[in-house]
Amino acid sequence: MADALPAALGPLLRAARERLAAAGIADPQLDSRLIVEHLSGTTRTQAIAEPDRIVDVAALAAIEAALRRRVAGEPVHRILGHREFYGLRLSLSPETLEPRPDTETLVDAVLPFARAMAEIVGECRILDLGTGTGAIALALLSAVPAATATGTDISSGALATATRNATELGLAERFKALQSNWFEKVSGRYHVIAANPPYIPSRDIRNLQDEVRDFDPRQALDGGADGLVPYRIIAGEAEGFLEAQGKIAVEIGHTQRNEVAEIFTAARYRLAGAYRDLGGNDRVLMFER
Repeated sequence: MADALPAALGPLLRAARERLAAAGIADPQLDSRLIVEHLSGTTRTQAIAEPDRIVDVAALAAIEAALRRRVAGEPVHRILGHREFYGLRLSLSPETLEPRPDTETLVDAVLPFARAMAEIVGECRILDLGTGTGAIALALLSAVPAATATGTDISSGALATATRNATELGLAERFKALQSNWFEKVSGRYHVIAANPPYIPSRDIRNLQDEVRDFDPRQALDGGADGLVPYRIIAGEAEGFLEAQGKIAVEIGHTQRNEVAEIFTAARYRLAGAYRDLGGNDRVLMFER
């Protein structure tokens, strides 16, 4: 049983940080701050200016429960129930992949084209395959007011989360959630087809970080025997849904550039751009006819 948490904000933050550090958490300072601030309704400024501020008993109980979950290995954003992506606060659920900064590379890659298309033709229709939280589609909609997006997912729970996020961000009128196994229920043509598909080879799932393996949904991770099955589906079926001047943008595993490029080349696409994430790893490929 852990010692009772201090009630004053400054000592509370220190105690939470020390507890996470002792448990071997990678970034105890950030995680303790996120937990304490969120559950106590305080800010970083208040922690600095008002370290003696008293945190009420209910908040202390919630912080204690959250620290226990974090020490047990649950990711901090799963505990909080939300994560920021491209400046947007997105709710999470057990059925959704936790959106990560690497995927912002895909939004950066697509955005100039989406803006240009909206300016030239007055709209940009986006198809986000495997939308999860809606992260990619909603980030693009927030940046391109003339854009509309359809987000597909095989999981009804993920689609409910994406719809909730669209509503909370004021983007619901331009976002449509569609339950579909890839292109199965999709209709119409799109200027942008985007996807962060499952790309981990099945045999490698067990080697992932505990926080990913144990808390992200497996169907959002498992890309089949070689991790490339979703790319074959997208390359093989996208033609009927892509506008003549449209682009396909996919996130990839950092070792998959050549294999994914070959899959799309064989399907008569041309590589239109390759983009690296902040760590310098190959992360996004863009294709066109």
